[in-house]
Amino acid sequence: MEFRLLPSISGPSDLKKLSLEQLEELAAEIRFAICDQVSKTGGHLAPNLGVVELTIAMHYVFDFGHDRLLFDVGHQCYPHKLLTGRHDMLGRLRQRGGMAGFPEPNESPFDLFSVGHAGTAISTAVGMARGDELAGEHASEKNPDGRHVVSLIGDASIVNGLAMEGLNNAGTLKRQFLVVLNDNGMSIAKPQGAVAQYFDRVRLSDTYTGFRKAAKELAKHLPGGGLAADLYHRLGEASKAVLAEDAWFEKFGLLTVGPIDGHDIPTLVEFFNEAKRFERPMVLHVKTIKGKGYEFAEGNATQFHSPPAFNVMKNDDSDQELVSSGCRVELRKSGRSFTAAYSDAMAMIMERDPKAVACTAAMPDGTGISQILEKWPDRAWDTGICESHAMDMMAGLAKTGYKPYFAVYSTFLQRAFDQAFQEVALQGHAVKLCLDRAGCVGGDGAVHQGFCDIALLSVLPQAALLAPIDESSLRECMLFMNEYDEGLSAVRYPRDNVSMLAEDRFGPAPPFQLGKARPLIQHENPSVAVLAYGTCAIEAIQAADELSDQYRTEVYDARFAKPVDEELLERLISAGTPIITIEDHGLPGGFGSQVIEACNRQGLDASMITRLGMPERWILQGSRDEQLAEIGIDSLGIQRAVRHAVDRSQSSSSRETSSAGVGAKSPA
Repeated sequence: MEFRLLPSISGPSDLKKLSLEQLEELAAEIRFAICDQVSKTGGHLAPNLGVVELTIAMHYVFDFGHDRLLFDVGHQCYPHKLLTGRHDMLGRLRQRGGMAGFPEPNESPFDLFSVGHAGTAISTAVGMARGDELAGEHASEKNPDGRHVVSLIGDASIVNGLAMEGLNNAGTLKRQFLVVLNDNGMSIAKPQGAVAQYFDRVRLSDTYTGFRKAAKELAKHLPGGGLAADLYHRLGEASKAVLAEDAWFEKFGLLTVGPIDGHDIPTLVEFFNEAKRFERPMVLHVKTIKGKGYEFAEGNATQFHSPPAFNVMKNDDSDQELVSSGCRVELRKSGRSFTAAYSDAMAMIMERDPKAVACTAAMPDGTGISQILEKWPDRAWDTGICESHAMDMMAGLAKTGYKPYFAVYSTFLQRAFDQAFQEVALQGHAVKLCLDRAGCVGGDGAVHQGFCDIALLSVLPQAALLAPIDESSLRECMLFMNEYDEGLSAVRYPRDNVSMLAEDRFGPAPPFQLGKARPLIQHENPSVAVLAYGTCAIEAIQAADELSDQYRTEVYDARFAKPVDEELLERLISAGTPIITIEDHGLPGGFGSQVIEACNRQGLDASMITRLGMPERWILQGSRDEQLAEIGIDSLGIQRAVRHAVDRSQSSSSRETSSAGVGAKSPA
């Protein structure tokens, strides 16, 4: 496609120079640019295709260099970024130095928060609305140049508990406040629950397909009183019926308008202009199509929510350019993922044990639960974006004698920690957590890094924290957890492909024993011992092989971050062997910290322990390999740490000094 308009948009002020007809042409260019780039690098496709016209209309009416725009989740921000001067960054989408896949304030002042979790937009918007009001900077009839506040949230996110809390408080505002509900009938997968069913009924009702009666008395009963009546009269006869009668949001004190067509730019502009002047909280219910504009994305919005790179093959012999229909798409495969391996292991557990049950929180494909939901619909559930509820539901199932598994991204586990503490661990319930996307996550960047699950869960008494190095050890993790009844247990694994190196070299993983590491490479009189937690063991094996001519490097698959193998620590430290701990997790509170604490409990000298892991700074988007190299837990980084540890040990021995305290140092 030849871009005529998009290159001329250096900011929203350029957008406002275009006619409404030109905005339609710009929408087509934005849609093509996004789809073309995601086909090369991967990224969030369907969510962004669905909000192109909606985003254009918002920027056409509001001035978000001055006004406030808050995104929920943020995976629908690509059109917003292209309209705010970042077209030149699109070519390195989700890569180092390129455009982040989520809103990022370091990129642009148009991005107010780094956002990657659901349910936050309304609450942060309420905070900014109150802050502007306190400063006397909010928009009103007396101050037409003041700041307006808009939050954009999806229909699936609105059911999140935090979103409900935000709505409850938003209804108390006495100023302009707009919630744009992007209703596409989808989350990442099909939304779940009673609220989702309510939206389904609204979409199918006569309100949307053919306007119902336009009753003037309706406005008198809506929040805003006379202002609502004034809005009713200004909207025009054809649009009056979209003031929703007995709307769900009215119960929170918010006037509800819609649903309206989220791909009709003139209508959107009209309604945004009215909403801009409305001095009460309002919900604008917008109906969109996820994946809009490309048949393959519309037809499979779940698969194309955040696909890897893909190839588009046209069904004829014409030039191979992205087309909206009449084509087939193949996702580029790179190997068997840990998610797929977990899915099969979970299926094995469900087959063997009728007491096993499972759930996910709106991530059936992302966590590998899809096949479980299909095969065992009475024993598996998708709760929607409700991690706290899911954790408590699993606690309730445990109380009734079942063995509940909760498949959740590490980064989203944080949202359910209170429930893991109060309703699971405190009660002694054996809920099993399966933590996908643990550690560095690649292109999703800082908002999704799984850097604190060990730190959170390790404080819980009787918790057992496991990590596999490959598929056979993941199966053994699941089998161990299925029989662990002393308390909460969790297994963490990365967003990466399964390596066959360990299984080819050492054979299938043996069963897990609580608090026992598995030796992989051992020597008499070792120069150094590497205790690797999780898949870092693969990199440690490679590093040991590279250094075999220089150092006798032992490698252990630590297996447990809690409890750690205290007998192994005592043996290594008593022999004077330097120890390196490695983890794809934050150093504070992580596996290495657990090792130091174990040494402290035993009165062991921990001065020759070196910890490798994620430092106390944010790791930005890029490939996972780049991120592992950056934090020094790839093979080269481990080799450097081995040399440093051995040199430090030899220097200490030559000076015949001993450490008087207990501590550990991490390499710079």
